[in-house]
Amino acid sequence: LLAAVAYAGGVVAQKPVLAHASALQVTFAACVAGALVSLPFAPALAAGVGRADGEALAWTLYLGVFPTAIGFATWAYALRHTTAGRAGATTYLVPPIAVLLGWVILGEQQPALALAGGALCLAGVAIARRH
Repeated sequence: LLAAVAYAGGVVAQKPVLAHASALQVTFAACVAGALVSLPFAPALAAGVGRADGEALAWTLYLGVFPTAIGFATWAYALRHTTAGRAGATTYLVPPIAVLLGWVILGEQQPALALAGGALCLAGVAIARRH
């Protein structure tokens, strides 16, 4: 519940900022803020990087660039061009897409209740985007 409230607050706070800055600038500022908050963990990071193999470092770089930087930049772009409520409703597409990708890429079998929940999410997004 706290995570949902924090996320919703972030969306609402980000919307007016996007009136004065580009999606890329807002994403960069958020990443810098995250890096600053994470500074106390820098010594552990340095020790971990020294022990990590190349594959682990490559996956970490991938996670920083694609799902994080590109994902948040496209989110900010979309938020700039629609209302906070409409943009927030599209986040309900994440669970059914994750179920689909888990099935296609990882071969995961989902219980019927998970599929029903995904269908409910899709219906909710369709209703929210229509009005």
